[in-house]
Amino acid sequence: MSAKLSVVATPIGNLEDITLRALHVLKEVDVIACEDTRTSKKLLSRFDIHTPLTSFHAHSGEKGFAKILSLLEEGKHVALICDAGTPGVSDPGLELVSVVREKLPSAVVDAIPGPSALAAALSIAGLRAASFTFYGFLPLKKGRETLFKEIASSERASIFYESPHRILKCLESLKKVLAPERRVGIFRELTKMHEEAIVGVPDEVLVKLMADPNKQRGEFVVIVEGL
Repeated sequence: MSAKLSVVATPIGNLEDITLRALHVLKEVDVIACEDTRTSKKLLSRFDIHTPLTSFHAHSGEKGFAKILSLLEEGKHVALICDAGTPGVSDPGLELVSVVREKLPSAVVDAIPGPSALAAALSIAGLRAASFTFYGFLPLKKGRETLFKEIASSERASIFYESPHRILKCLESLKKVLAPERRVGIFRELTKMHEEAIVGVPDEVLVKLMADPNKQRGEFVVIVEGL
């Protein structure tokens, strides 16, 4: 049997968002490579899946890549998942696929699409975003303010992920560089119990978040609309 790496999207919050195809693949593969086995076990247990797990994350290093390559060299079918969403989007899945294509060109790499925080936020934004630039997670310090200026000058919409610890500073920075009428949307805890969307100019969004600390919690997708 030829080696196969299936890149499988998993729910970003609500476990019922997983696709039927993803469930089928996760049951039939030989091994599931995942970021955090504890997180993945919650999902797999929910759907009575008992496929063996192996850890693969941003700190796995060369040993992590070697482990997955070894499984594929044995002709195994490996599923790659991340803690939430689509592997390869702001996680080490991108590098793994690149290495597999380079080292094992005969291996099949297929996509099992599904949940994505990026697509989910866009679908409910109502903002001008016919074309956009996706930044993933912005740098913590170096180059951060330069990127905000780049976002402000771009005619395209800009989309990025932000943590609860930096969301207020993010909005303060956007308030400084964006034109007064240019809107921003923040999309919090998508598909989860406390899902929320707040859209407006940066000052309006900032006021709402500062008035209620609960709105500063969770995971954020930020969209700056295009011109």
